[in-house]
Amino acid sequence: VQLQASGGGLVQAGGSLRLSCAASTRTFSNYVMAWFRQAPGKEREFVASISRSGDSTVHADSVKGRFTISRDNAKNTVYLQMNSLKPEDAAVYFCAATQRLLMPRTNLNEYNYRGQGTLVTVSS
Repeated sequence: VQLQASGGGLVQAGGSLRLSCAASTRTFSNYVMAWFRQAPGKEREFVASISRSGDSTVHADSVKGRFTISRDNAKNTVYLQMNSLKPEDAAVYFCAATQRLLMPRTNLNEYNYRGQGTLVTVSS
């Protein structure tokens, strides 16, 4: 499965962005999807995950109430709506996928597919 993230860019603090991740598979609904991020000099960090059907989600405490993960199985795409962005949200955001799970998980090692990422820059 190939994952292609898009939608990153430069935004002012307090602004919004919506990231998209398109998957090259006809069985997208069989995959649990997630977003992770990595800022320069920092370790990769879990952001959000969503179940196969989309009825169950998990968000990191650092983004809860500001970011929302969703998916459209008809379009083979997972989204990350990011509102009230802060400078500390700046990072490369990438999506991950696995067909080995049924429910959202926060550990990147449990995902066997990862995309290239899209850069989010937040100016203060």
